[in-house]
Amino acid sequence: MTDVALQSGGRRGGIVIEDDWPGYSLDLFNYPAHYSGDLDCVIVPHGVIMDRTERIARNIMDDLGDHDIVVLCVLKGGYQFCADLVDRIKALSRNSNCTIPMRVHFIRLKSYLNDQSTEDLHILGAEDMSFLAGKNVLIVEAIVGTGKTMKTLLKHVEAFKPKMIKVAGLDRRRETKRE
Repeated sequence: MTDVALQSGGRRGGIVIEDDWPGYSLDLFNYPAHYSGDLDCVIVPHGVIMDRTERIARNIMDDLGDHDIVVLCVLKGGYQFCADLVDRIKALSRNSNCTIPMRVHFIRLKSYLNDQSTEDLHILGAEDMSFLAGKNVLIVEAIVGTGKTMKTLLKHVEAFKPKMIKVAGLDRRRETKRE
């Protein structure tokens, strides 16, 4: 279920935005006046994000059936995506024959000092995660960069012996290849 929107291929594939994509003209959208002059184009419209969020919710429903889950929302950036995803799962549950009971917990990751990535990952709000033992865990993160922070978080969560861990991400930042 690791579902990242900028991944290609298969059922879990996402939307790939090519480097030379010019975006949509601003004339096609309404946007707050205070952004005037700051925006050149719209890369991913809100409707596409919401449709993709619903698809991820459907994938979660397919994968988990009616098993309860503990959602770990990675703050701050993941809040809106997590809220939208949980809402979509709830709506799908109401309209299907399987219901997924959910509990949402919030954590915050700090792996940067100013604008530099550091080796240390500080997980705030996750000091005692013993409640994860034997549970199905869904980690929700808006943007996954190199994946290094996520790997460290997964190791931390695995230490509490959950039944299953899945990751839902809205966006995966492509890393440029170094020569």
